Amino acid sequence: MNPTPQDVAASAPIVSVIIPAYNAAEYISSALDSIFSQTLIDYEAIVINDGSPDTSQLEQALTPYLSRIVYLKQENLGAAAARNAGLRIARGRFVAFLDADDFWLPDYLTSQIGFLKTSKADLVYADAELIGDSQLAGRTYMETAPSAGEVNAESLLALRCNLITSGVVARRAPIIEVGMFDEAIRRGHDFDLWLRLAKHGAAMTYQRNVLLKHRILESGLSGDTASQSQRALKVLDTIRQRGDLTAREESTLEHTLEKIQAEIKFERGKELLRKRSFDEAADAFRSANQFYGSWKLRLVQLALHVAPNMLWRIYGRN
Repeated sequence: MNPTPQDVAASAPIVSVIIPAYNAAEYISSALDSIFSQTLIDYEAIVINDGSPDTSQLEQALTPYLSRIVYLKQENLGAAAARNAGLRIARGRFVAFLDADDFWLPDYLTSQIGFLKTSKADLVYADAELIGDSQLAGRTYMETAPSAGEVNAESLLALRCNLITSGVVARRAPIIEVGMFDEAIRRGHDFDLWLRLAKHGAAMTYQRNVLLKHRILESGLSGDTASQSQRALKVLDTIRQRGDLTAREESTLEHTLEKIQAEIKFERGKELLRKRSFDEAADAFRSANQFYGSWKLRLVQLALHVAPNMLWRIYGRN
């Protein structure tokens, strides 16, 4: 006899954990161990091998866990497609996203699911301790990317609220309703989804408890400020071209684009200063200061003209 829908619902886990894996063999065990150490035990873990070049090492690392996970393999289509593959087979009412090089503290799911239920929200995200070889290691995510006030489309576009994907637990239904992750966006698809959820009317919130560890590697894209900024510009431009923003949201997006462009120019100025390219550094700082309007940057520009070597000795070799 075939199971009834009620039987299927009764056997489904509370939460489906979705882990895309690409060059993840080194860290996947830590991620999975953190799932299997959760105080909430009613979950399923779905690992999606996104055409990883380290598949042999990855599958060797996964061998001890195969009886406890759902393992999918696909050609390399990107993290958005991998997460969507997990979403399509997820049986949980809630979904949790975990990057393969991050890991959760033991009460992560208990705290997040409990917060979702009491707040009656559709999505909640938590704070994370930053680890890895970055200078940011030891700080928290919300110290470097704050969240303030209500989470809505405008606060997301203004970067007043910043989500970390490994810290997100959400109801699955709204994510399916908005079309899941946009697979055409290789990087920044998570931000795009959060924005579409907000515009769809999903209730989104956060808690400031540090419930996970997020790895940042200076050798990778996650540790490269310029690369992060360029990716942000690209996804924001994609959102603008979609043409579904209100006038106020459009204005907020334009201001954020100007801010990111100024940050790129400012970082470029620091790089040029270190290289003793003083005239080019002055131009970069001048361009950045058209947005910032900072008297300190004006002093830097002046010093680059009258005493560039002194400024370089003070800063350039740091």
